[in-house]
Amino acid sequence: MTRKAWILAAFACGLALAAWPAKKKKNDDKEVNQILQIPKELPSAVLGETRHLTFYVTPLSARGLLSQQVKDAIKALDRQHGDDTVLQIRAFLAGTGDLRRVRDLISETFTERKQPLPVVSIVQSGGLPMTGAQVILEAVAGSRKELHPGGLAWISAQVAAADDPLAPVAPLAGQSLERLREAVKTAGSEPDAVLRITCFLSSLDNVEQTRSRLAADYPKAALDVLQTQREPIRAMAGCEAVAAPGESAGPPLEFRNPAVPEGAGVAIVRSAHTLFTGAQTSFGFEERDAQLAFERLQKLLEQNSVSLRDVAFARLYPLSQKIADQVRKVRAGFFEAARMPAGSLLLFEGLASQDAGFAVDVVAAKD
Repeated sequence: MTRKAWILAAFACGLALAAWPAKKKKNDDKEVNQILQIPKELPSAVLGETRHLTFYVTPLSARGLLSQQVKDAIKALDRQHGDDTVLQIRAFLAGTGDLRRVRDLISETFTERKQPLPVVSIVQSGGLPMTGAQVILEAVAGSRKELHPGGLAWISAQVAAADDPLAPVAPLAGQSLERLREAVKTAGSEPDAVLRITCFLSSLDNVEQTRSRLAADYPKAALDVLQTQREPIRAMAGCEAVAAPGESAGPPLEFRNPAVPEGAGVAIVRSAHTLFTGAQTSFGFEERDAQLAFERLQKLLEQNSVSLRDVAFARLYPLSQKIADQVRKVRAGFFEAARMPAGSLLLFEGLASQDAGFAVDVVAAKD
């Protein structure tokens, strides 16, 4: 082969190689399909150490729409609890946003931060005491330190009501707070040892009067005040609380000041552990639907090695007076009259499921 032929052949090979498709780069340069991750399912129940529990309420904000406010509230909660592990969140929403989005945002945020998922209850309220505010979060977390040698006292909502829905709420709130003060004494506690107070009102007129009194009387408590319904059927105020009793002696679960059929005024939990459930929802508006909801709650407790007898505090969220009456009737078939838990049964605006007539979450003692 002549020199000229060699040169022509080499040139032809070079052209062929240049035209050959470039080899794909390794995995880091491959095209990746963007797949939306489904939020992890939140747990139905979570266990915490009773003497290590801490309580938080996030500040109100009117910045942005619902999703932005939820994200800001979770950030604020993260700053509040520090290294504590969040166990339970109760979210109260105002407005018409998608309540299910709140659940997803909580799941997504905690998963991104590689934090354990809490149990969650989501309730639509009638309003919050700041124009434009759409969400407030209450949280229970677990500290590494023992904080409450005497356990915790869960105090029922102290309800004062008037048949006239337009009756002023401030006097009713005053009555509720007077009863709350007595309940704190019944629990063997004192105002400085009250850890959280939630006041449910039928109207936010003159709400600053109530908030100022709460802040003055309970300086160390996390405070939450909200309106239960936009158009209530009666004027009402009911404040519930969690406090630290002074004495540590006593049974794992003790009820004081019973008010059957509404339940005990105070439930003192001294057991080593406390079980929190997320909201268990009825799917429908009839008595049978309420029955099934309590059956699911009972099964959930049994799966966590506790029973209905161990329930200290039950919060019920019916959406109408008819459903509230059904819930009272059905509840009596599940809880013993002598061990009816403390708690609240108040009408609310809505729940995360459009098919829900009511929801219930509970706090139970477990050794």
